Amino acid sequence: MQYYVGIDVGTSSVRGALVDQNGKVVVQTEQPIQIWEPQPDYYEQSSADIWAACCAVSKKIVQSVDQSRIRGVGFDATCSLVVLDEKFEPLAVNAEGVNNRNIIMWMDHRAVDQVDRINQTKHCVLRYVGGVMSPEMQPPKLLWLKEKLRSICWEKAGHFFDLPDFLSWKATGATTRSLCTLVCKWTYSAQTGWDDGFWKQIGLEDLTVNNHSKIGNHVLSPGSRVGNGLTSVTAQELGLPKGIAVAASLIDAHAGGLD
Repeated sequence: MQYYVGIDVGTSSVRGALVDQNGKVVVQTEQPIQIWEPQPDYYEQSSADIWAACCAVSKKIVQSVDQSRIRGVGFDATCSLVVLDEKFEPLAVNAEGVNNRNIIMWMDHRAVDQVDRINQTKHCVLRYVGGVMSPEMQPPKLLWLKEKLRSICWEKAGHFFDLPDFLSWKATGATTRSLCTLVCKWTYSAQTGWDDGFWKQIGLEDLTVNNHSKIGNHVLSPGSRVGNGLTSVTAQELGLPKGIAVAASLIDAHAGGLD
């Protein structure tokens, strides 16, 4: 019998499941994760805390099976914005400069003013998101970071990830992005890629430099194999075999649609 590991990062907990080759859930478990609310409508998390929870649930669900029979791992998560510096270390998304709180959560509404201005542009990419962008999407949050935390965050940032893509990067070391996250939350087009005119019009032309390296330039369809599989370091952290396949990630709601 062969097995696969699924890790689902929700709003307040990480859930892990061991699934056999026939699709039967053999074992599942859950680990809580932290949420900070420094002021109304501001919600933050820690990528280190979330990864630690992923490792905890993974180790727990695989302890009863022969690891050589585990073939792959996949992640899904909320559409939260993860910020890392150029060395891939956590970078604060708060005025206090607390680097451990480096995630603006999906339900955060700090960027209401920014999203209003983005919607007023009526740029053609808005048609990809129903004509009107939500403050829960990534462009307004990125604009907020540039306008409100320029020295603390924006000028030091090296990488902006959707949380599902952060997890696949953490597992493999590959900065690949999922088509699922970029199309749904970042205005990426599966046919034409990034629209540089949009980023320039809203004042985020910085993100177009170096072939969009800060927001992703290698995009895979969900489920595609990412990089060379689990690195030796992350394999040990997750309690899984080195080199097993890691699937390009999904947004949690979309993963739920596959059930």
